[in-house]
Amino acid sequence: MLDTALAAGASALAIAFCAATWERWLLRRRPHELAWSASFACYAAASLALAVGIAGGWNGFVFRWFYAAGAVATVPILAIGTVYLHFGRKVGDVVAAATVILTAIGVGVVMASPFAHPLPLEELAQGSKVFGAGPRIFAAVGSGLGATVVIAGSMYSAAKRRAPLANVLIALGVIANGASGLLNSLVGETRGFVVMLAIGITLLFAGFLAATAAAPQRTTTPRRTSLVASS
Repeated sequence: MLDTALAAGASALAIAFCAATWERWLLRRRPHELAWSASFACYAAASLALAVGIAGGWNGFVFRWFYAAGAVATVPILAIGTVYLHFGRKVGDVVAAATVILTAIGVGVVMASPFAHPLPLEELAQGSKVFGAGPRIFAAVGSGLGATVVIAGSMYSAAKRRAPLANVLIALGVIANGASGLLNSLVGETRGFVVMLAIGITLLFAGFLAATAAAPQRTTTPRRTSLVASS
């Protein structure tokens, strides 16, 4: 029950974050906010799949949905926002196009790949124990590179004293999402993933709120500052 509630809560927070960044994109049409909206829509979808799997038992479709949205899509799309902020629209458009294409291929591979080993019905399986090489490569490369980009961009902005609290929270949120192995070893597989999702989305949403509070209230175009604190 607690695991289901935590997963559902993480999904609700991700939806709130998605709605907030989407509203900002509608008002200002800044591409990093659109990237963040898409990323947190994926985050919400993965958390919802986790809640469904915990509450009703796992099957092939629900696990693939969870793995594709969470392990393959969320972090690479999040990193697109960082690229737009630090390198501008021209570079960002190229990176965004490549990332979306590769992510779509990765999602397709996950949804089409057969399971190499039986899928547990009552507990959250690790991708390395049920999938072959294809889905695992897309998840490892996409999430690894995406997390590196987001963390490096946040730490660079924090070091330059550009909304340091917001950027530190964002970096910690991404790190929390990548800490599943440690959490699994401490509190068990399903609980570890649920705690990771809940902590990660909470830190990321707190970073967004801190960035919004720190943003100057002015009508002129602001400086490019951080992953989210540029408006």
